[in-house]
Amino acid sequence: MLDITIAYKRYKFLGNEFLTWLWFYISQQSNQIKNKDNDLFELEINNQIILENILKDKSREKIVIKGEEAGLEEAFLALQKGALVTEISLLCKRQENTWIFKLKGESFSFSSLKTPNIAFIDKEKETEKFILEKLYFYETIIEVIDSLYFKFAELRFSKEWETNIVPKMKNWINS
Repeated sequence: MLDITIAYKRYKFLGNEFLTWLWFYISQQSNQIKNKDNDLFELEINNQIILENILKDKSREKIVIKGEEAGLEEAFLALQKGALVTEISLLCKRQENTWIFKLKGESFSFSSLKTPNIAFIDKEKETEKFILEKLYFYETIIEVIDSLYFKFAELRFSKEWETNIVPKMKNWINS
């Protein structure tokens, strides 16, 4: 069994590859994503993408694209130079519910997670209902990302990755 630090160093690139693939996947799927229960979600890039490129001299170049009206030309240029997405801000919708969050590739962690609004509670008796509903919203978005990562992992370790997905991603990056 691998030591956790060795495994982390060896496989940390997978999270960044996942985020890069996720951006590609969202752009190719008309933002329509299904979770494991086949519930339909709309997923879109929000207002921030951070990319990182490891240069030949082992230094790192970090590219931050941020803002409501920010163009993605610089991000595509960074992808063309070999950068990967290291952090991405996403907006996920399902019916009237909206989640906004950032996802980091290296640690696969969520940050700045804003769940759909929950009705204001007035009585202590409703506190349990409030907590359960909030937990449901957390669990829902985690399941959406988990199902996407599972789809990515299946593709990443299949023959289809090199023969089909990588060429499509290269075309997308260069278009």
